[in-house]
Amino acid sequence: MEFASIILAAGKGSRMKSDLPKVMHEVGHAPMIDHVLKSAYEAGATRNIVVVGFCGDAVAAHLDGRAETAEQQALNGTGGAALCARESLADFEGDAIVLYGDGPFVRPETIRAVLAKRAEGFDVVAVGFTPENPFGYGRMLATGDELAGIVEHKDCSAVQLEIGLCNLGVIAADASTLFALLDQVENNNANGEYYLTDVIALAHAAGKRCGVVECTAEEATSVNSRAQLAQAEAVFQARARAAALENGATLIAPETVFFALDTLLGADVTIEPNVVFGPNVSVENGARIRAFSHLEGCHVSERAIIGPYARLRPGAEIGAGGKVGNFVEIKNAVIGNGAKVNHLSYVGDATIGAGSNIGAGVIFCNYDGVFKHHSTLGERVFIGSNSALVSPVNIGDDALIGTGSVVTKDVPAGDLVLARSAQINKTGRGKRLMDMLRAKKK
Repeated sequence: MEFASIILAAGKGSRMKSDLPKVMHEVGHAPMIDHVLKSAYEAGATRNIVVVGFCGDAVAAHLDGRAETAEQQALNGTGGAALCARESLADFEGDAIVLYGDGPFVRPETIRAVLAKRAEGFDVVAVGFTPENPFGYGRMLATGDELAGIVEHKDCSAVQLEIGLCNLGVIAADASTLFALLDQVENNNANGEYYLTDVIALAHAAGKRCGVVECTAEEATSVNSRAQLAQAEAVFQARARAAALENGATLIAPETVFFALDTLLGADVTIEPNVVFGPNVSVENGARIRAFSHLEGCHVSERAIIGPYARLRPGAEIGAGGKVGNFVEIKNAVIGNGAKVNHLSYVGDATIGAGSNIGAGVIFCNYDGVFKHHSTLGERVFIGSNSALVSPVNIGDDALIGTGSVVTKDVPAGDLVLARSAQINKTGRGKRLMDMLRAKKK
């Protein structure tokens, strides 16, 4: 069944105390709106309309064509917000489902369940959940999966407050039916707003069949404050860790590993304690990420070993069987298959060939204060410890750079480079100098 999502994202979120639109606050290193869009896409949405308001240009710029936008000029409730998508979907003949930009955890499975319920002959379908504490939530007036209405908490009677099934706010219907019902919604309630949930009672009164799908309480997590943002992060990380384990990764101390929304792990990946994944990281089968490493914007190939205490920055590409060791930083660089950068080194803007070895304390001097420069090393190159490569330089296959060298020129294949001052020994001078210093200390 073809369907479109209408994602409500117009609110400022004043309780966030931020200049950012609420939906742009991040969970798992990604704005909340991205989580909602991901679920809609995975459920099969053919169109996505994001209703923007506060800082709408910033939200639209972030979306960058991944979704259409519609503007809500008057912040007059969820019903008014959903109605703003009518022009965008004027010729759309499928279903429309209303989602929330500050509710990042509605699963694609739940969206598909709503569409399946629609296919059973229900004209309008809403999503409910049963929280441990229902305070503040609207109540669903349901008998089985037949829904008669939804009453907001402030408008509930004492009897209705005893109902455990609460409203998530997600509603689906044929697009033309949804907008026709929204046209009839009035704002005669405690908040003076147009409630999206009123379409259920209106549909029921018109003889339309309304149904309910129940989701988990976790999916109902919404964010209106910094404290709730922290709670949402905890929910996301718990989900991500469980998914990683389910998909064949080993997490030695799962509670200490932090993922991003788009982290990709292959089978038999091992993640040691205290590892952080920033956005845009992929790790292939059999790789090992050792303790206290931080990865962002990088790709780790099969059987590579990263860390401990390694930092992979954007543009880092680690080849199959490559090794990046303790206190090594890689940025915008390709480390070839089987190549090693094991200790205390910085590799930036470089290509390192297969089987090469970068010694301890080696630095690629890639920045001249204005421009970045790239260096290329061939295969089986050996760079001795405490050397500095002043980019741009090209070093051929099988070249050997002696310890402590400062390399400023290209090196042909197979050459040995010694680029350091000659050692001078002064006979007896060391002892005499130390004796003099000790005498001054007395």
